[in-house]
Amino acid sequence: MLKTFALFIISLLICGTADAQWIKQSVNTTASLRGLSVVSDKIIWASGTGGTVIRTIDGGKAWKVMIVPGAEKLDFRDVEAFDAKTAYVLSIGNGEDSRIYKTVDAGETWKLQFKNKKTKAFFDAIACWDKANCIAMSDPVDGHYLLISTTDGGETWKPLVGNKMPAAKDGEAAFAASGTCLITQGKNNAFIVSGGNDARVFRSSDRGVTWNLADTPIVKGTSGSGIFSIAMFDAKNGIIVGGNYEKPNEAKDNLAFTIDGGETWKLGSGLSGFRSAVAYIERKTIIAAGTNGTDITLDGGKTWKKVGNEDLNAVAAKGRRTVWAVGPKGMVVKMK
Repeated sequence: MLKTFALFIISLLICGTADAQWIKQSVNTTASLRGLSVVSDKIIWASGTGGTVIRTIDGGKAWKVMIVPGAEKLDFRDVEAFDAKTAYVLSIGNGEDSRIYKTVDAGETWKLQFKNKKTKAFFDAIACWDKANCIAMSDPVDGHYLLISTTDGGETWKPLVGNKMPAAKDGEAAFAASGTCLITQGKNNAFIVSGGNDARVFRSSDRGVTWNLADTPIVKGTSGSGIFSIAMFDAKNGIIVGGNYEKPNEAKDNLAFTIDGGETWKLGSGLSGFRSAVAYIERKTIIAAGTNGTDITLDGGKTWKKVGNEDLNAVAAKGRRTVWAVGPKGMVVKMK
């Protein structure tokens, strides 16, 4: 009886992953998309090059394509949305190219909330606990990651004291690949992942005021290697993915898990290449996407199944029926 039940479970896993496939959406843009925020089964926002922001409020049947005024040359690598009308977008770049804009009227108007004035800073990502409370990060400046935060919906952005965060190593930085090198979790937790000369996880339990640090077994040591994305299912259980984007088919030391809130990380295996983004669909169902395709697990990462070969930058989910990803040349896909 136990053997029969085990075979039944295995068959369910195989059938579940075999049926999964990406369905390409029709969106009138050629922008390279990296920011992705899935609000609900109906509301999805994404962002990318050329100051582009796109949004659907009907589950992908129709998409509104917007160019943020004054940002036509900027690359929006991250978007944080809360409903059909409210979203922050963050652009990357040296100096004043790193900016934060916000809309509260579905993109009819955009307010420039933050323009970086530090010549050495290069902002990578933004993450929010709620509409009013957010944090954004830059690569290290003078040995420490540069952090700013808001408690009033972005009306004011203030620097967090960088020396309360462990120092960055020479050649260590974050990857602005999918907007998920920085995430928030719960009411007060935040996580930052790094790459380059090291691959580490920085974690805060007080909204970025103080930080702890954890080493990981993810590949490191070159400018293109390290951790690219982190996802936390809850305060204790999480996953990091990455690898070496210069070797997209290399599948070694590119996956790790935590069960203690990020204090320690255990190496996993099964991904089929470099992965720039990872997301929980359900507790045991996780999806990771990258330049040579997508991998999905239904058993918490014990086994993985390759799903398609689409070149993708970011992935996000709100349950099994609401899984989305974006990529180069206006690529937007929904998982069937």
